[in-house]
Amino acid sequence: MAEWLYEAGIGEVRAALVEGGRIVEARIERESEGPRVGAVVGAKLIEARRGGKGALVALDWPGEPLATLTGLPPSTSIGARIVVEIGRMALSERGRDKPARARMADPGAVLADGPDLGARIAASGAPVTTLHPTAADRLEEAGWSEVIDCVRRGHWSFAGGALWVDATPAMVLIDIDGEGDPLALAQAGAAEAAAVIRRCDIGGSIGIDFPSLPGRAERLAIDAAIDAALPLPFERTAVNGFGFMQIVRRRERPSLIEQVRLAPAQTDALLLLRQAERAVGAGVLTLTARQAVIDLIAARPHWTQMLQERSGRPVRLVADAAVQGAGHAQ
Repeated sequence: MAEWLYEAGIGEVRAALVEGGRIVEARIERESEGPRVGAVVGAKLIEARRGGKGALVALDWPGEPLATLTGLPPSTSIGARIVVEIGRMALSERGRDKPARARMADPGAVLADGPDLGARIAASGAPVTTLHPTAADRLEEAGWSEVIDCVRRGHWSFAGGALWVDATPAMVLIDIDGEGDPLALAQAGAAEAAAVIRRCDIGGSIGIDFPSLPGRAERLAIDAAIDAALPLPFERTAVNGFGFMQIVRRRERPSLIEQVRLAPAQTDALLLLRQAERAVGAGVLTLTARQAVIDLIAARPHWTQMLQERSGRPVRLVADAAVQGAGHAQ
């Protein structure tokens, strides 16, 4: 039976849907990501474009992030105060950021943030178990670090082959690599690609490069394999003669790939804080990592304060250029 494991960490919340001892969905929600989908927030109109579409607003949110807006009444003047609802969160892509998307909120709508990760997994219908750092690390037992490492490297192994996954500004590209019978490799790769898409909540445009399959019956078999393995809703093309398929899924929030790979220092800082919450011992709790990770933690003193309260130990931050990855806590 599938079960959500939920952990309210320092700086981010984590959740994993575990089925048969394996993580089939992995989700994180970071405090810096801005208003969630469904949030109703105040805003100021910065730019109104022709036809009342594609307007730009500054949100009443820390840092006053921008959002594109649809449905703006034509008579609205620049600088007007309005209320909007977030339909897609802000996204980071390699080389650029995309602002959130919003629409005009319904008249009388009450300001509120959108459902958080805890509320969303609770609404899924699967049971939820809340984890604590003093108890057994069930996230790690299910393979949490392995998932994060695969995301970071962009490499996912499966029997007979591997996937290489890269997030480009145009689409997420998945290349299936391996030896042996092309059809068997393509079928195994289709199942693993669908599993990675689900596990990492990849949305938007996705391209899968299968081994070349010249026969129409073989290509139809791969189409069917994707349809059987990837949960709806999605749209796709058929596998073409070059072995390429394009999939389009709804994209409302950052995928795990965007969160982990496009913010490496933040990812390592939050992994280090997770490690520190579970460190055993007494006295000063020392966090050692490369300079970028230490600087990021030091710039957010509330993280250190939360760690001190949860561990009952004073915290010291040490930068060491020789330390790689997330560093260590002891």
